[in-house]
Amino acid sequence: MAWKFDQPLYCLSDEQEQKETLELWEKEKHGGLWTANNRLPLPLTYLIALIILTAFLVTMPIWGQRPNAAIYEGIVANMDSAEVQRLATGEEKINFLFQQAMATADSRLKGDLERHPLAWDDLLNIAPGIKELQAGGGKYPLDNYNVLGDRISLANFEGNFVEGGFRERKQPWFDKGMGIDMFYVAYFVIVMVLLIKKLPHYSRKPAMNKS
Repeated sequence: MAWKFDQPLYCLSDEQEQKETLELWEKEKHGGLWTANNRLPLPLTYLIALIILTAFLVTMPIWGQRPNAAIYEGIVANMDSAEVQRLATGEEKINFLFQQAMATADSRLKGDLERHPLAWDDLLNIAPGIKELQAGGGKYPLDNYNVLGDRISLANFEGNFVEGGFRERKQPWFDKGMGIDMFYVAYFVIVMVLLIKKLPHYSRKPAMNKS
């Protein structure tokens, strides 16, 4: 079971192990068929790479994104309006506020609202904190504060320096779950390559006519 790393993309097993593997394949049948040791079709390899790339590009903007206080700024500003107070239930109120926000928001904010819905009771919990920040209770803009359950907390990031000598506390675009996703994709690819290259090279075939 020795590993050989002089030609890692050719084969990772030594000559003795390759020979033993081929002899084992010659002795055993799998489902009544002989083992052929064919390579993975190249178009299928490209297809796997395309699937991984597409998944990254499609989901990149939403990985691990945390809701920030700026998302709910307009909703908090309108929650005490007469139109909202006339509604009977909290569900009706929050639905009305979200519809109102979606009608006036830009496309990016609409996406954030869709990904981070809020119940009326949750809004009542976070509204005081947002109002306090709006009144000057925080030295950072609202989008530097994350909404964590019923709390408003300064984001645990340190970015570029901004006006006033403070570091921006926004969640960076590359840290929205992408790191952990890249780890698992890289882990999958590396393990699959190790497993495949541990087998005899596809140019070496078992004697399929052996009994």
